[in-house]
Amino acid sequence: MIQRLLKWMDDSTCNFMAVSTICKELDKAGFIQLDPRDEWDLECGGKYYVVKNDSAVFAFIVGVDAPGYSGFRIISSHSDSPCFKIKPNCEIYGEGGVVSLNVEKYGGGIMYTWFDRPLSISGRIMTQGSDFLHPVTTLVDLKRPVCTIPHLAIHFNREVNDGNKLSVQKDMKPVVGYFTKEQIDYYKDRGGVVKCLVAEHLGIQPEEIIDYELNLYPAEKAQLIGANQEYFQSGRIDDLSMAFASLEALLQESGTPCGPTRVMAVFDNEETGSGTKQGAHSPVLREILERICLCVGFGPQAFYRTIANSFMISADDAHAWHPNYNEKYDPTNHPVIGGGPVVKINANCKYMTDADGAAVFHALCEEAGVKCQYFVNHSDVAGGSTLGNILTGQLDLRGVDMGAAIWAMHSAAETAGVQDHLDIITVFRKFYS
Repeated sequence: MIQRLLKWMDDSTCNFMAVSTICKELDKAGFIQLDPRDEWDLECGGKYYVVKNDSAVFAFIVGVDAPGYSGFRIISSHSDSPCFKIKPNCEIYGEGGVVSLNVEKYGGGIMYTWFDRPLSISGRIMTQGSDFLHPVTTLVDLKRPVCTIPHLAIHFNREVNDGNKLSVQKDMKPVVGYFTKEQIDYYKDRGGVVKCLVAEHLGIQPEEIIDYELNLYPAEKAQLIGANQEYFQSGRIDDLSMAFASLEALLQESGTPCGPTRVMAVFDNEETGSGTKQGAHSPVLREILERICLCVGFGPQAFYRTIANSFMISADDAHAWHPNYNEKYDPTNHPVIGGGPVVKINANCKYMTDADGAAVFHALCEEAGVKCQYFVNHSDVAGGSTLGNILTGQLDLRGVDMGAAIWAMHSAAETAGVQDHLDIITVFRKFYS
């Protein structure tokens, strides 16, 4: 399973590719894709999924009980990770024919971890459709290193190891290559180097590309590390590891009849506040759940009764105790890699966890035979938020925020525990069973 996870991480090089990879697995498992523009005809026990804007996906198996009696069992995660997005008209032409790319930071990444790495490009492009309202989307992953962000040599900044404030506009421009004047003129005439690279990969003409959403990603492969291979390291572990775990659990339990309707919700744009049509702050999940109740519920109050009987696991990774920075952590609630799933708690409601939700998850872990642990911020350090508390602004849900303990969250290469991942899949299967 871990080798499958590593390949899945390698294939999911951006939010669009992650959702595409999930959809391929759902298709193989017999799930039916639904179009929000159509009328839905759902059956008890039926397996379905909905894609939003190519970067969010919502899969569900309709329960055998009337929704108002058994509710929804929801696991939510997100498809996006901090990265660098390529701007329109991105080429910057410099001395000696060197071409750099104009990029913008997406999310709160650790920027200096992106220096001096082989970087590739993935995302989606738009070409002409049947009319101006319906452009055609094509996903693209160059699958080879095409640029790097070179660091300034220490000889020009002797204080670099004493602190190095970075500017995205100045310091983080990736270099894509050097070209002759004739080559540069050719690229300029055809829309730029990036459009030409993408078009060549897809076998189309650069002029066909109307627009794009492309990002950089580290080209190194996900791999096992540690003396006993107890860790795995990859970009985008936050939060693709939880998306994978929820998908794996749903697929493994899909042949088991279940009273509640099981839902896997993979949102986009969590790293930038979730305030998009495919984010957790939108009504997208609520609308899908309402439609399920309209199709298979009984009575006008079916949706409200179903929500009252529902529970959600908001699955987003947690900060593992770091052996070099003990002072950064709460003295009694600092989870360790290998210690099991982590319940995340915050007094200022940055997470949805309360005593009720924590008790439910603790009991779930006990039933699954898995130990669990807690994360609470050091009292002098402000924490971030995640999907759980955002979704409760849309849905009156009981639930818990949890995740796997990882190192270097938002680095270009994060580290997690193999056994933790296996344990979380076990717990998610129990939740879906």
